[in-house]
Amino acid sequence: MSRHAATTKITGFRRFMAKIPLTPADVERLLANPSPESRAEAATRVGESYGADLGDAERGIAEEIFRIMVKDAEARVRQALSESLKDNPAIPHDLALSLAEDVAEVALPVIEFSDVLTDSDLLDIIASNDETKQVAVASRPMVSETISSALVDTENEAVVSTLVANDGAEISRESFDKVIDTLGASEKVQTALVRRTKVPVAIAERLLSVVSDNLRDELAARHEMPGGMADYLVLHSRERATVALSQDSSAEDVGVLVRQLHGADRLTPSIILRALCVGDMRFFEAALSTMADVPLVSARKLIYDPGELGLHRIYSAAGLPEPQFVAARAAVRVVQELEYDGIENSAEDRERFARRMIEMILTQYDELGVEFESDDLDYLITKIDGLPPDHIEVLDPGLGNGPGGSS
Repeated sequence: MSRHAATTKITGFRRFMAKIPLTPADVERLLANPSPESRAEAATRVGESYGADLGDAERGIAEEIFRIMVKDAEARVRQALSESLKDNPAIPHDLALSLAEDVAEVALPVIEFSDVLTDSDLLDIIASNDETKQVAVASRPMVSETISSALVDTENEAVVSTLVANDGAEISRESFDKVIDTLGASEKVQTALVRRTKVPVAIAERLLSVVSDNLRDELAARHEMPGGMADYLVLHSRERATVALSQDSSAEDVGVLVRQLHGADRLTPSIILRALCVGDMRFFEAALSTMADVPLVSARKLIYDPGELGLHRIYSAAGLPEPQFVAARAAVRVVQELEYDGIENSAEDRERFARRMIEMILTQYDELGVEFESDDLDYLITKIDGLPPDHIEVLDPGLGNGPGGSS
């Protein structure tokens, strides 16, 4: 090393030592008694002083100190360094990686919080099959779809439940499907999925199916119910919950949900009628499009055909029961006459519209010959009880005799 280089390094060291919160007494004590506790304290102070205000020479000195400390025989020293540097975006990549590859108590802070680690680094950590480190990856404030997929592939209950409970994790629908396929029976995973802020509606429906199966078994075991009765209760509970899920989902998600229900033979006339009677026209449109095997655009044209022949045509092509056609026709008429658009209105408007839809259909129950199953009537009446009073003006008072209509 040249004299100039040595002088520069000494000057940088002095400047660095002047900026870190180590007093002369601290340095003297460290030199006189280099115990693990003293070294850990020094690691914390040096790490906390490593910031953007350091010059190049000072930064180089700090990094040399870090590389000495990262090889310290005492884990508590390395752990102190890891804690002090875990959320520092300026630390060298090789240093962050060295800490992340250390024993768990040293590695976890950096694995969970450091933005210096790349997806490639995280994939290597996941591949190490260390559960505690995998859980730390799943807990990161932001987790990419690539990393989420690798974590789901572990099929580890602790890892996957941590991931799905993390709203900062981006999880693809394919990964969600795999979670249900591999760990859907896990109560821990189910709880994490249920409490997640947002999951695709089709995944929520699948989750309902899993939970419903458990409920069916519990009902049969505790109350000695015949299997058929338990299945009946589960089916209608699931249908009602599915309709509620659909109403808060995008058109694209509703389409995925309907196709999934159809593929699993759960797109029943009952669930279609339930959705229709609470004004979920997106579900009704997607259902008829799927069951009649026609494009959604064509299905909509037929459903809203002013002459109603189009509606009957696609309704029949979908194989839906003829006795319920009158109810479907009445509901579509309500939609057309109230000029309702669920996407552009508030949640309160949707609720008031649902009340109007249900009331109008129920008031026409006898005169139009609508044939409801008793449980459908019970569902509609229950739904009315849970909705706010109706304040929507009826554009055609002659259509029904509910509030605002004629008697």
